[in-house]
This record gives sequence, C-alpha cells and structure tokens, in this order.
Amino acid sequence: MVAPSSSSGTPAWVPRKRRGTELVLTSMAVGIAIFAYVAVGLGARGTVPAGVFKLAAAVIVVAIATTIVVRRLAPYADPVLLPLVIALNGIGLAMIYRIDQDCPGFCLGGDYQPLANAQLMWTALGLVAFTVVLFVVNDHRMLQRFTYSAGLAAIVLLVLPLLPGIGQNIRGARIWINLGPFSFQPGEAAKICLAVFFAGYLVRHKDALALAGRRVLGVDLPRGRDLGPILAGWLISVGILVFQRDLGSSLLFFGLFVVMLYIATERPGWLVVGAVLFVSGSYFGYLAFGHVRARFDAWLDPFGNPDANGQLISSLYGLAHGGVLGRGLGQGSPELTPFSFSDFIVGALGEELGLTGLMAILLIYGLIVERGLRIALTCRDAFGKLLAAGLAVSFALQVFVVVGGVTRLIPLTGLTTPFLAQGGSSIVMNWAIMGLLLRISDQTRRPAPEISTVQSDEETQIVKLPAGGTA
Repeated sequence: MVAPSSSSGTPAWVPRKRRGTELVLTSMAVGIAIFAYVAVGLGARGTVPAGVFKLAAAVIVVAIATTIVVRRLAPYADPVLLPLVIALNGIGLAMIYRIDQDCPGFCLGGDYQPLANAQLMWTALGLVAFTVVLFVVNDHRMLQRFTYSAGLAAIVLLVLPLLPGIGQNIRGARIWINLGPFSFQPGEAAKICLAVFFAGYLVRHKDALALAGRRVLGVDLPRGRDLGPILAGWLISVGILVFQRDLGSSLLFFGLFVVMLYIATERPGWLVVGAVLFVSGSYFGYLAFGHVRARFDAWLDPFGNPDANGQLISSLYGLAHGGVLGRGLGQGSPELTPFSFSDFIVGALGEELGLTGLMAILLIYGLIVERGLRIALTCRDAFGKLLAAGLAVSFALQVFVVVGGVTRLIPLTGLTTPFLAQGGSSIVMNWAIMGLLLRISDQTRRPAPEISTVQSDEETQIVKLPAGGTA
C-alpha cells in the first residue's frame, strides 16, 4: 500500500497496481513455456526444435500484448492471474507439439494436422477475446442489465447443436456446430452467459430464496414455493443430457447453479436438494440411455470391455508408466492413447511429468480458482461477487470433472482441460473468462474517490473528487 497525501492533508491509502510483480511472474511463465518446448525436442528427437525461435517469439508477443492490455485497460487488476494462465497455455502448447511428433496416422485415424499450430492460432484469437472483454466491459456491473438477455442467449446457444444442418455429432455427443471450415462448441459460451444470468437473478431474488422451510435432520430445507428455479435448472441439465448426450456439460451447468445458489443464500439446504436432484437425474440417465450406462460401466470396470474402453485403459497405463517423477518430456508414449491431445492430455502430461509434475499443474489450477474466489470476497457489490464466484466455481468444476474422469475418480464426461487441451472454443472462451475476472478485480481494487472538505465563511461543504483530484 502507498499513502500519497490528499489535498486536505490527510494520507489517502490506495492499493499498489502491482504491474511490476505481474511482469516478473509473466517472464517466469514465458520461460516455463519455452523450456518445456525445448525439452520436448531434446527428449523426443535429441535436438533443439527447429521452430523454437518461432514459438518463443509467439509466446513473448502474447505475453507482452496481454501485459500491455492489462496495464492500459485494467491497471489495478489482480497481478497473479494472468501469469498463471500464460504458464498453463504454454505448457499445453508444448505438450500438443510433443504429441504432434509421433501422432500422424494413429491419433487422428490418418487425418494428420499440425495441432500445435492450430492451438497457437486459437490462443491468438483467445487474446483477442480477452482484449475485447476488457475494452467493452468498462464496468462489470453493466452486465447486470442483461440478466435475462444472457439467460435467453444461453438457451439459444445450447439449442444450436440440435438444429439440423449446423449441428454436428462427434463421438456420440451432439455439442458442436459448423461455422464454415471451423467447428465451435456453443456450450463454452453458454457457460459465461449462464453465470451472468444466475448472478443477476440471484441478486434480485436471494431474499426470498434464503427463507427456510422445514427442518429435516438438522438441515433447513427451502420452501416448496421457492424450488422452481432449481427445478428449472435441473430440467435444463437433464435436457442437455438427453438430447445432446453430454454428461459433462449437464454436470457443469447444474453444479454451477447450485453452488451459486448456496453462495447467494448461505443455506446448506440448497446443496442437499441439489445433490438429491443430481443423483436422481444421473440414475435416470443410467437406466434410460446407453451412452450414460457405457460411461458408468467403463468407470466401474474399464478392463471388462477393453475394446470399448481402450482410451481410458491406455491413459491409465500411461499414468502408471510415468510414476512419481515421470519419463521426461518427449520420452513417454502419449501417442498410444487416441485423442491424447484433447480429452486425455492430463494422462499424457502425467506420463511424461509424473505425479509430481501433474500435481504442480493442479496447483496452478488451484491458484487460479483461489484468485477468482479472492476477487469474489473482496468485491464490493453483490452482482460482481456472485459473478466472480460463479466463474471461479465453473473453472474448478471443469478441472475436477476432467481430471477425475481421466484418473477414474468419476465417470468420463468429455469436457476439455482449460488452457491445456487442444480446442478452439474452449481456449477462446476461457481467455474471455479471465478477462471478466480481471475486470471485476480491477474495479474492486481501484482506490475509492477522495473526500475533500472546502471551508467557507458560511458553511462547510463536502466535495467528492475522483482519485488524484484537487478542490
């Protein structure tokens, strides 16, 4: 903290911008990304990759560009969040490049593409989305005006993959749409719209939802008349499970709503109701739909049907092969696992970096979630508090669902690992989420307007001035 003197002579305490700290941490994140890329080349081919200078230049440009954007558009934003994201993005690029080396003809069924180059392009588009969010959203509170518009947009985005002509079924899930030569997953954008809708809705109705009904086994359950919103959220999540065959998004959206409802009302009864509804919905899905039953059967006994569960079995063997310290970057066999560059990139990283490296990556994810929740705690308005908490919780749920599925803690769901896995819509929308969190953080950490007293012969006037103003 610093204490410049105000015009009234009283010290005005304002937070430091901490942009120098951000620059040092960003430099470390860039170094990690470049080191990982060089280590992959040395491990896989015994030589420094020919494109190391190209990638290094690209990563440095991304780091400098994001730093300048934050300095100009959000100077008081959290200084730790951006370096953490750049580190994850760089590690993901290095790992995808590593899989590129041994993947042709096997991982993609003969359709070989330079995945690392595509990921670099999507990262650049993510940076554009990040900049647009910070530029357009000058104050996060303006989003509260679009509460119901965001809800409608989320429903439209979720319905788009079901429309004939543009919807696309990939590996049993209908969650993609075709946009010319590209495919896009609207659910990634719907996640942000739903967070805005839930935050705005709960700010307006939290008092009614916080009222307790009957007390059962020491838990105050909500009133029956207030169950409508959570039942609507449950029906939407079940609809996604039924029509899009997407267990992961169903879990993510419903979990996001229940947690935000609990944060807004501080009533544990909502968690109990949400857990009961989710378990009943999952059981219904298991009985009614073959693809859900296959996911659960693979979770309970993957070796019972090795032909159908080859991906999961191969990933588990890769994790075991990595052990505690890993085989070393470029020295494992992640190419033996189909789609190791996307759905199973956590298994590929676990094989080459071991349990130690995988725990370090999970720690980075944990720090991102912690910074998001810290932003929510320090935010001064209810809408920003709920929105920041919702975005952080959605990020945490997505990481838990992905890592839990790959390690067989829970059934596989098909979600992407944020900033690591190859995927355009995921990386672009996650960069947009980081832009929103930094905007809320900047608004929260800005110094309050100075209060200056002006003496006159007849009365004392209280004048509110902007920070740095004079009477």
